[in-house]
Amino acid sequence: MRDLYHEELDGLSDKLVEMTRLVRSAMARAVTALLDADLRLAEEVIGADEQVNKIDAEIEETVFDLMARQQPVAGDLRTLITALRMSGDLERMGDLAVHIAKTARRRHPESAVPPELQATVLEMGQIAERMIAKTGSVIAARDVRMGLELDEDDNAMDRLHRRLFDVLLSPKWTHGVEPAVDITLAGRYFERFADHAVHVAENVVYMVTGQRAEEIVDV
Repeated sequence: MRDLYHEELDGLSDKLVEMTRLVRSAMARAVTALLDADLRLAEEVIGADEQVNKIDAEIEETVFDLMARQQPVAGDLRTLITALRMSGDLERMGDLAVHIAKTARRRHPESAVPPELQATVLEMGQIAERMIAKTGSVIAARDVRMGLELDEDDNAMDRLHRRLFDVLLSPKWTHGVEPAVDITLAGRYFERFADHAVHVAENVVYMVTGQRAEEIVDV
């Protein structure tokens, strides 16, 4: 019976990693749709979000079931609670990719990103992909050291986010209000995506060590 219990615990980790894979794919396609005004890709991202939501619901159901049946304590309880938190963060990351895809769909057949911001938005997308890929590795390997490193990627995303506003607020901006709103929202989606990735990594750190990320001096 306990072997089955621990198999179910391990299964939660597998589902979380699968969520990171789906979210990474969604973000990659959403960024391409945004930059290239690719309506087909945008629609694919929007439609595929149901897969992420389904796994999120499965994780929630499993966590509540195991808590009711097994009454876990200590490390096992931390695993269940953090799995629930991570699943919520990953589901929200999927939603943010959908928001980016919807921006691309709304502006089609034009690109929502003016030429002078294409490189910055592309880099933000690359950082987002890198962060979700690292997040999957952190979950799979329970890698505390890598988990703590995501803050550096988040800082890079924040710098690019500020760069967007430098361009938007410049007197040289000539594209009007609607594109400015689109870029502002897209920048916020990227910035929040990165924040959620950090939250997931911090939950892995807590699950493994029992400590908050800010409490750890050395690993």
